[in-house]
Amino acid sequence: MPRIITDECIACGACEPECPDGAIAEGDPIYVIDAALCTDCGICEETCPTAAIIEA
Repeated sequence: MPRIITDECIACGACEPECPDGAIAEGDPIYVIDAALCTDCGICEETCPTAAIIEA
């Protein structure tokens, strides 16, 4: 199941370069995950300093 980014996101950008699938992009006002590209590897969740990335 793809992950989602919650409102806890501070838009720091730490997750985007870590995603091996290119599923994370800057949104307005927080980052977003493209569910069609996400392979649920969990790397982004481990990288997020605010624990804003969770399983959908």
